[in-house]
Formats: sequence, structure tokens, C-alpha cells
Amino acid sequence: MIKYKYYKISNSKKIRYLKNYQKNRPYIVFLHGFMSDLEGKKPITFLNFAKKNKLGFLSLEYSGHGKSSGKFTSGNISKWTKETTLLIRKNIKKNKIILIGSSMGAWISLNQFKFFKKKIISFLGIGSAPEFLENLMWNKFSKKMKREIKRNGIINLKHGDYEYPISFQLIKDGRKNKVLNKKIYQNINITMVHGSKDKSVPVNYSKKILKIFQKAKKKLVIVKNGDHSLSSAKYLNLLKKELKLIIN
Repeated sequence: MIKYKYYKISNSKKIRYLKNYQKNRPYIVFLHGFMSDLEGKKPITFLNFAKKNKLGFLSLEYSGHGKSSGKFTSGNISKWTKETTLLIRKNIKKNKIILIGSSMGAWISLNQFKFFKKKIISFLGIGSAPEFLENLMWNKFSKKMKREIKRNGIINLKHGDYEYPISFQLIKDGRKNKVLNKKIYQNINITMVHGSKDKSVPVNYSKKILKIFQKAKKKLVIVKNGDHSLSSAKYLNLLKKELKLIIN
């Protein structure tokens, strides 16, 4: 039975999270993707991996996601980054951190380097999507779509079987969270895993992340025929194998 916890940020806002406490061991911090939650296969897989390997674990649902409070359309990269930073500070005092970012979670992971530079020892990206709001959404909107989102403050985007309500404030906030022009000099282990058949985010985005890190031990794993989520049993086993390599 998975035990979820809630952290009260204010009288009207609480964030749902998962934690495995370990006193003196590194913590895996898993950051999920856009409109995802903690009930998917990846957070549970990494939680079980942490328990098996006697590691700490922390993962949260950003506001407007899953069972956390707040409206999805009121959220943005700045808010979700802030919530992540707060939960890490509250739950991980002196332990080292192994970051895992899935899709948008990789963008939010990169934002954590500002706050936890000395604590982060490894970073695993899965179908990483830094700056996707501008490059993969806004720049591909037609003039008509741009007019609609500016007029109504929101546009509903269909992608596969899903519909995403995209707010104009979310797009504008993304521009304040540029990460691909940064340089990070930590000597840490970084692996980017990306499916060759990812229809949401091109492999190029994982390559762009690797370029940010100047002194890291870097690795790019392109999964043949892999999709964006990499959530099947076969792909989850591959992710666990790569995770083990960057921890040891």
C-alpha cells in the first residue's frame, strides 16, 4: 500500500508527496512531467528502487496536478519550481540528491541547481523537455491560435488522446525560466535517456541539456523505438539500470 502525505503550504494550498526516509543515504528526487501525477508507473518504480537500495526518496505533485490543490491553469514553471524547492528543503536536510526529471520534470530539475548545487550528485533525464512551452508550443502556434490565447488567456491543445489547457501566463512565465543558455560546472554523473520515436519532444532536447554541463560525466541513451513516456516494463528496467550506474 502506497502511503501519500500532504504538505500544507498555506491555508488553501497543500501539496501531495511520497517519501521514503533514510537518515544518512542519498535521496532520489523524482520530478514528474506536465499534467502527470504520482500514480504513474515511474514514481512507484523509483520509490521501490529506493527502498530496495536503502536510499531516500521524495516526489511531489505540483499544484494543479494529481491530488495537490490549486487549478492547473494557475500554475507555471516558476510556481512548480518553488514548490519543489520548498519540499526538498523540508524533507532533505543534509543528504545528497539524485535528481530524476521526466519530460517537464527535467526542466524543473535544472532549476534546482540554483538552490542545491553542492547537494546534487547525479541527474537522470527521461524524455527531457526544457523550454518546451516556447519552442514546442508557442513557436508552432498559428497566428489564429496566438490571437485566441491572447484574447481568452487560454487555449485547449489536443495531443494524442489528451487535451491540455494552456494558459497565456504559463507561456509567458516559461520565458522567465530559460535554462538552455546556462552553464553548470559541477563534476557529477548525468545521463539523458530519450526514445527514438518520441512524438512529443525531439531527442535534440536531451542533447541540449548535456551541453549545459561543462565538467560532468555525460551519457546519452537513445532508446530504439522508445516513446516519450518510457513507462513499459522493458523501459522501466532500462531506466533502473541507468540509474544504478549514475549512483555507483
